[in-house]
Amino acid sequence: MLKPLLIEIGVEELPAVPLLKELSNIEKKYVDILEKNSLLGEFEFYYTPRRLVIWHREFKTVQADSVEEFFGAPIAVAYKDGEPTPAANGFAKKCGVSIDEISTATKGGKEVLYYKKNVKGKESTELLSDIINTWINSLDFGKSMRWGSASDSFIRPIRWVNVLLGDELVNVELFGVVSKKETFVHRISNFDSVGISGAKEYFDVLKSGGVTLFQEQRREDILSDFASLEKENGINIEIDADLLDEVVAITEHPTALLGSFDEEFLRLPPEVIITSMKEHQRYFPVFKDGKLLNKFVVVSNALTDDFSKVIEGNERVLRPRLADGLFFYDNDIKNGLSTDALAKVAFFKGLGSVKDKIVREAKIANILFDIYQPDAQKADLDRAINLAKADLTSEMVYEFTELQGLMGAYYAIEQGETEAVATAIREQYLPDGEESDLPSTPMSAIVAMSIKLDTLLALFSVNQIPTGSRDPFALRRAVNGLIRITSEYNMAFDIVETMKELASEYAEIDMQKLESFFLERVKQYYKVNPSIVEAVLASGEREIVAMGKKIEALESIANAEGFSESFSTFKRVANITKDIDLSQDMSVDAKLFEDKSEETLFEAYKSVAVKVYDSYEEELDALLGLKPELDKFFEDVMVNAEDEAVKNNRKALVASIYKSILNIADIKEVSV
Repeated sequence: MLKPLLIEIGVEELPAVPLLKELSNIEKKYVDILEKNSLLGEFEFYYTPRRLVIWHREFKTVQADSVEEFFGAPIAVAYKDGEPTPAANGFAKKCGVSIDEISTATKGGKEVLYYKKNVKGKESTELLSDIINTWINSLDFGKSMRWGSASDSFIRPIRWVNVLLGDELVNVELFGVVSKKETFVHRISNFDSVGISGAKEYFDVLKSGGVTLFQEQRREDILSDFASLEKENGINIEIDADLLDEVVAITEHPTALLGSFDEEFLRLPPEVIITSMKEHQRYFPVFKDGKLLNKFVVVSNALTDDFSKVIEGNERVLRPRLADGLFFYDNDIKNGLSTDALAKVAFFKGLGSVKDKIVREAKIANILFDIYQPDAQKADLDRAINLAKADLTSEMVYEFTELQGLMGAYYAIEQGETEAVATAIREQYLPDGEESDLPSTPMSAIVAMSIKLDTLLALFSVNQIPTGSRDPFALRRAVNGLIRITSEYNMAFDIVETMKELASEYAEIDMQKLESFFLERVKQYYKVNPSIVEAVLASGEREIVAMGKKIEALESIANAEGFSESFSTFKRVANITKDIDLSQDMSVDAKLFEDKSEETLFEAYKSVAVKVYDSYEEELDALLGLKPELDKFFEDVMVNAEDEAVKNNRKALVASIYKSILNIADIKEVSV
């Protein structure tokens, strides 16, 4: 039999961020628990800041009957001289029956003790309390709290529990709170509990009480309000997806409202205003023709017909925030950019101060500048590196740490630095994520590389190497950034030779560990068949740009039709050459050829080898195109000829071909 099931867990206001982080797991954990209890069925999960709700339109009122099977010891162990041993008696006791009721079955080719028990399904009402307690206690919101006399903890105190199977109240106790046929509506509508008779009335009571239970409906309502405000006022609202998720999570009856602030605050950089509004107030910034306006959108949770007081209150709260920002900004401009105070700020034990780090970064930047010769002024590079960290001691960055670099760029312009210097300061941390933008100029790229490279080399010099998931200085992200920058700007960067040159300024570094660390990131970076990356790395290639191009070339060819047939031929070539030192020059003597197929293969190879190719893919395709000549060669001659000179000459011919392929990738490493 099926009945609707409503589970409502009422709580004090849930913090949005922890709830959203756990959101993807909440339903999965509930499903797992239902499966273990043989009660799995379709359901919907809803949340507001004051409740977690599960709704089954149809829920089994009783578990299905089941069969449990028990297998015991082999007969040879269970019985001795026809009498049951302790092993047999113990098995019977475990099954809850007498030894006479135990039978036998074959398992793993042996006859063993066996018992089958028919288990009658339990009533759902007997199981729901344990199911709900297990589910709630499985949720991980990070920090939790205790309240009252409770010994267990949860993200926020639980204030009511409402569990209805059909119209029947299910007896559930959770954190000392006993289930009742009641719920709570929006506080402005009614502060007291509201009794309900069943599930249908529950949804009607919430709706009439000002609670929009369905989170997707709240999202749609907010976006609809946004669209109306934009149309009515000729504005554009910047919709931050994460911020929208938060606002959906902290409201039960959302209404989007348009507020404003004094125009004088527009002297602030837009990022300061936007950050202040988003981080502190959860306001959405407003633009017109791409320019930030002195307006904002707040999503209210109030139940009222007159929102004027709500708007006034939010405007009043925002003003001191922006006033503080303007005070910090003016002070920072007056003080100017300086790194003197950074001499007293430690970077890491054994690595000196942040100012010492700047000195190391400058040395790397100058080496890279000489290598890459960007279309930029070296004086600008020196200035950018030396001022890049200066805003760390500014009042604005102290208040908004996420604006470091960005504020330095604004202050640099204010004190007369060039646009190139300001851009490099602004972009020094890029890329700071997988989807992040890259530095926009070669000089900015060198500055960003220098900062990442110093962090990497410095931490490795004091043996602070990431292990497991632990990576407090984001060294893995730094390597990913180096791969992206060098690939984008076609900056040849050898992770052995270039790193060795840069490492000379540091304490002794285990360069083998550093190389391995780089290569592990390379393997993770390229989203291709892992064996393709392994094949390129096995060729000995360590220059990042060439490495990427070779990986792309091999992936393209490996995915092409007919590669499997070519692969078998060249796998044979690899096997023949496995005992040959391919680092030596391969000398092939045409005078030792005994069969036409040898000459044909040699001429075809020479034609391929002398050609200049536009890409690795074109070159690899040409080399693999020798398959017909190779197949004919293998068909017509015995490589391991009796004549030693002929044998070595044939091996040299095959090895020459594989050596050319090995310049791109060790193709035998590819898994097809």
